[in-house]
Amino acid sequence: MPLHILAQGVFEGISTLPGGWTLLKTIIALAVLLVLKRFFNGAWNTSERNMHSKVVMITGGTSGIGAEVARNLAQRGAQLILLTNHPLSDPFLVDYIFDLRSSTNNELITAEHVDLASLHSIRLFATKWIDNAPPRRLDMIVLCANEMTPPGGKIRVTEDGVERIWGVNYLANFHLLSILSPGLRAQPPDRDVRVVIATCGSYIVGKLPESSGPTSEKNGKGKKNTGRDIKAAPMPETFNPSAAYADSKLALMTFAHAFQKHLTSYIRPDKSPNNARVILCDPGLTRTPGMRRYLSRGSILGLLVYLFMWPFWWLVLKSPDSGAQTILFAAMEAEFGRGEGGVFLKEVQVRELARKEEIGDEGCQKSLWEESERVVQGLEKEGAGRRAREKKEREARDKKVEKEKEREAAKEKDKPQSTADGARQRKGK
Repeated sequence: MPLHILAQGVFEGISTLPGGWTLLKTIIALAVLLVLKRFFNGAWNTSERNMHSKVVMITGGTSGIGAEVARNLAQRGAQLILLTNHPLSDPFLVDYIFDLRSSTNNELITAEHVDLASLHSIRLFATKWIDNAPPRRLDMIVLCANEMTPPGGKIRVTEDGVERIWGVNYLANFHLLSILSPGLRAQPPDRDVRVVIATCGSYIVGKLPESSGPTSEKNGKGKKNTGRDIKAAPMPETFNPSAAYADSKLALMTFAHAFQKHLTSYIRPDKSPNNARVILCDPGLTRTPGMRRYLSRGSILGLLVYLFMWPFWWLVLKSPDSGAQTILFAAMEAEFGRGEGGVFLKEVQVRELARKEEIGDEGCQKSLWEESERVVQGLEKEGAGRRAREKKEREARDKKVEKEKEREAAKEKDKPQSTADGARQRKGK
């Protein structure tokens, strides 16, 4: 029957079919929609790798792109360690891990509490991880955690007083990788170790901190380019979330190249070549919770507008699974297990960096690294002092409460005795 209808439309004309032109327009519209959707979804990873026995550490693995990366790696047998800011007893986290284990048929999925907005939390986990003999196995670190304040949003700070976008997107990753570096370098020479870092195209308009920007003749001899301070948060009236986000991504990419040089320059005791490689990935524009919050501007009205425009966002934005393809390509492509590392991937292809000279500048890298170390050390000292003061105050409060309880207990103990003495006196009379 369909063949007869098709033949009639071809040989006798579309107009001879009931609703023929409407059907043809619908088919053309659906075909165009399919082509556009396929285009906006981007390239798909076709590389495969046996991930059984591989230990993979992931940040941001409970939502968005990170969740899809975790699911795909778990399906291939990887042992996952999810670094999450959720307490380990959180019902959401418990259910999430249980569901992930069930859906991927992989029981080797665990979680560790690491709050990327707290340098102390990062240090507690990372030092515990590397404080082991022999060194723990670690095949891959995937950094997918991301923070972005919606346009017009107020400035927020981390536990250490650093502007939150800068603290989570850059400083936390710097701190985590700096501490885990010995654990990466201590892996056996035949092990393919990768550090996969998710970034964003906004780095193109970012600025490095004032203390690490390249010198420019336009700004005067030896004067640094204007940029953000590495620690101080901008004042609320000048705070631009998009600019802060771009700055954090540019700094992260600059640090990633410096970290690759740091790994490569290490001389192993067995004289084997470096086997740890850093790979930068741009997943593209994706329908993640962070993107939804950004587009809705963090408001109920914005969310309603987002829902109204959802068909458009569905068309032009990648799904989280599509956004994860470049990261999966970085994790599985055999080519990246050889060479020096430090490559930049976009749409499942190796691409040139838009600001290669600035990001690859050794002076910028060294200055950024040293300044970041100085700031982290200062913040950790301040945090240690603050925790010590809070502990003393807590102990003082506890002692005060204990004394109050002791006084109340003494009063209760004396009260029956006094009553009994009074009764005996009345009886004697």
